[in-house]
Amino acid sequence: MKTRYTRREALKLSLIGGIGLSFSPYSTIMAPVKKIIKRTIPYSGKTLPVVGLGTWQTFDVGNSSEKRKILSQVLTEMHRFGGSVIDSSPMYGSSERVVGDLTQNLDFKDQLFYATKVWTSDRQAGTRQMEASMAKMQRKQMDLIQIHNLVDWKTHVKTLREWKEQEKIRYWGITHYVDSAHTSLERIIQSERPDFVQFNYSIRSRHAENSLFATAKKYGTATIINQPYEGGSLFRLTRGKNLPPWAEEHDINSWGQYFLKFILSNEDVTCVIPGTSKPHHMIDNMGAGLGKLPDKAIREKMVSHLRSL
Repeated sequence: MKTRYTRREALKLSLIGGIGLSFSPYSTIMAPVKKIIKRTIPYSGKTLPVVGLGTWQTFDVGNSSEKRKILSQVLTEMHRFGGSVIDSSPMYGSSERVVGDLTQNLDFKDQLFYATKVWTSDRQAGTRQMEASMAKMQRKQMDLIQIHNLVDWKTHVKTLREWKEQEKIRYWGITHYVDSAHTSLERIIQSERPDFVQFNYSIRSRHAENSLFATAKKYGTATIINQPYEGGSLFRLTRGKNLPPWAEEHDINSWGQYFLKFILSNEDVTCVIPGTSKPHHMIDNMGAGLGKLPDKAIREKMVSHLRSL
């Protein structure tokens, strides 16, 4: 992903996507911008912005005031473009607490969509962990709690259904991050009807297209995509390489947008959650939710070009 933009590039982005970029990585021009597209959550009929924010590693900064200040700018940029989803977990170190502390100082804190996970066995341990997560994130009601990597899922489903009925949470879901878990995710979707399912999907990792997306659609389960950059391997593959000349015609202005727009061109994707700790990368990620999305022919062209590198 580009780390800096020339004035010419910034102007071009602002014209085609409504993006107001600054020329310093740590400051922003608070100019009006276009908002990213939204997609429907089947259970409620409400909508969710298609690009959100993952916090694994990136928000695990402890008490560092300097890093927290930059992360606050990341959240501000996400909101400025209409983004709202923040996805965390008790396994992400200090991330939940950092999210809670930072959002309390934002005037748009109640416009965000807070998601975390339960990642332990046993009903009582799960309840304690979820209560601790809500306290760390400073939420009286959590938007979404997901069963992380299906750990003791049969136990936690019962608790999450009770919490949803009690309005402690708005939605519940399940997650995993490897292809081998997709069959299990499908079975749980069929039997338990979660509101959300989170899983891995990218331009080179398309196993979910076999049947997981179809199952989620059939049973009205919204989808959140993790691993969009394949742990950074996509950027290592494209480092030092120019975008294809036809990318600009399709509102693709960086390799990050190349990868995210491919994902979002799948209409069964509700939201993708790339992680970042840099405001200018957040701006670039938001750009994937603006302008045109690839059609079937362009998707195939994108895959073919990547294979040729």
